[in-house]
Amino acid sequence: VLFFDKKAASDKPQTSKIWIYDLRTNMHFTLKENPLKYEDLQDFIKCYNIENRHERKETYSESNPDGRWRCFTYEEILKRDKTNLDIFWIKDESLDDLDSLPEPSVIASGLVEDLENALEQIKEISEDLSYEQK
Repeated sequence: VLFFDKKAASDKPQTSKIWIYDLRTNMHFTLKENPLKYEDLQDFIKCYNIENRHERKETYSESNPDGRWRCFTYEEILKRDKTNLDIFWIKDESLDDLDSLPEPSVIASGLVEDLENALEQIKEISEDLSYEQK
């Protein structure tokens, strides 16, 4: 959800901070089994601080990397590829533990082995099809 203030047109940016609340990562909402409820928005409502938005405080920090409320400067957003607002910073628990992945050479060797096995199976199928056509 994006919130904008209606302001007169200007050649200069009219904001210096972009606040983002990550309600996606590790939340897993669904339409039927786990629908989004009002209670799920309470932390966002508190962080948004509509009464005094100039007093907003990030919940994200280096010591709290799972904080869902984070501020980015206008310049940080412009530096992103195509000024993309699809921003993640919380580690997704549904992904494998990236810290314990095998070395790239081990992964590459496994891929080579899998591809060679697949190629052998395709050759056998091709030979079977050629034999059947005779």
